[in-house]
Amino acid sequence: MSPQAKPETLVPIIVADIYELAGRLRDYGEAIARTVGQTQARWQVMSAAASDRPLTVPQIARVLGVTRQNVQRIADLLVAEGSAQYRDNPDHRASPHLALTSRGRAALDRLTRAARGYHARLARKLSPADAVSLQRGLRRLLETLSDIDPVNPSNEE
Repeated sequence: MSPQAKPETLVPIIVADIYELAGRLRDYGEAIARTVGQTQARWQVMSAAASDRPLTVPQIARVLGVTRQNVQRIADLLVAEGSAQYRDNPDHRASPHLALTSRGRAALDRLTRAARGYHARLARKLSPADAVSLQRGLRRLLETLSDIDPVNPSNEE
């Protein structure tokens, strides 16, 4: 980066790079998921359902940045095959939590193992300092995005 580069000119480039990166990671994820008979979309929903806190379908959709209807379709398929179940949500009776069953956890474990080699190869291409810097930068960007309304400039600092 040149010392003259300004954030105003870099942000659109960063956004474009992130879209390109997301597309490539989706393609790689799809290829990895296929090796164990899954899809990238199912993998993402299962990962979200296995998160530290119970999530509803709408919450999973927000986290993944996809439509609620898409997550609902995948969640219903996972429930129908016995990989997930709906659990009561004490905060919202009409919106249950999605939880993995032992079958779903086993499928997620297979996906995680299948991805391990790819992640190791990718990690070997990055220096430890670069990996830490990338993670911190992405986390900072996510935090900043949550503070800014994309259509209302009046909430700027």
